[in-house]
Amino acid sequence: MVAAALLVVVVATALVVYTGIYNVAADAPHTQPVFWLMTTVRERSIAVRAADIVVPGDLADSKRVASGAAQYAEMCSSCHLAPDMKRTEISRGLYPRAPELRRGSRLTAAEEFWVVKHGLKMSGMPAWGVTHDDELLWSVVAFLRKLPELTADQYQQLVKSAPKTHDEMMQEMDEGHDGQPHQ
Repeated sequence: MVAAALLVVVVATALVVYTGIYNVAADAPHTQPVFWLMTTVRERSIAVRAADIVVPGDLADSKRVASGAAQYAEMCSSCHLAPDMKRTEISRGLYPRAPELRRGSRLTAAEEFWVVKHGLKMSGMPAWGVTHDDELLWSVVAFLRKLPELTADQYQQLVKSAPKTHDEMMQEMDEGHDGQPHQ
């Protein structure tokens, strides 16, 4: 009986997969069961993988927050927006829609770090840890913790007050922080 039920599930799954019956277009929302399943898998996966991450104690440091603001403006705002920023072409075309982080997040700092570092499959969220070091990514998280409190003017001021631009930080990373290019 169990074997027969399992066989039916396997055959039904194979039919759905191989017939292409399920529409994966970004302009067609998931069915409620699929949306629930994907959301639950994502939330649990993030929570489990972020559980052992140690959060630095200096996330409220103004220099770290300003550094993160420069990164956010360059890498994140076109999808996740900024205070008083209208939705962009890319943010309107994403499905699932990228969360508007100016409104806050339910994720812990460790979970935010994990998402920023590793990205999320099939969401448009890149794995910034491939191209950025942890120190820089923690600065982004520091900024994310501050973002919901900011007005548009405060946001712009933070971006302008960043110790270095995104490009300067990336060049420094490419040079290995010692002025010498990576081999």
